[in-house]
Amino acid sequence: MRKQPRQARSIATVEAIIEAGAHILSELGWTGFTTNKVAEAAGVSIGSLYQYFPDKLALVEAIRRRHFDHVLSVISEAAADEKPLRQFARELVRGMIAAHSIHPTLHQVLLDEAPGDRGSRAAHAAFQSRYLDCYTAAVAQYRRRRKDNETVARVLSSAVEGVIHNAARRGMLDAADLQRQLVELVSAYLSGAGRTA
Repeated sequence: MRKQPRQARSIATVEAIIEAGAHILSELGWTGFTTNKVAEAAGVSIGSLYQYFPDKLALVEAIRRRHFDHVLSVISEAAADEKPLRQFARELVRGMIAAHSIHPTLHQVLLDEAPGDRGSRAAHAAFQSRYLDCYTAAVAQYRRRRKDNETVARVLSSAVEGVIHNAARRGMLDAADLQRQLVELVSAYLSGAGRTA
């Protein structure tokens, strides 16, 4: 960002710009994404947009970071308070589905269409590290004193991420059966992870 918002009004303006940007990017893809369209959708002048974001790549990075932060908060909130495994699984699955339902095609556009730079690669690498740390901390609650918790966290996060992203691509995020089956997967895997056949 060109400058950080400090007052409530400027914070609200930036949030409106990021939300409008996510909507435009999700609906029109990278080729239809322009700062003029975002400013219009946000109800701000193009000058106000450029006050915070020097170009559309900077805005895309803010959209990416907001999604990353949302996903990390879902994992942390689901794992808070050492709740029973089944409750953790339900909250994790519901939260992940909700995070990807806001703009279902956004993630695909961010991955497949929107260009990135060294900064976006570094941000993604930092996110991946924090993402794995959050999952590992959650796994450790249900598998105390296990040396392979990080590996279990990698497998679990990849499974959840894969199911959610594929469901988003197919427009199936609201399928109740998908949610139930994913809760079963998380619960069964964590209750039985590390057992030998």
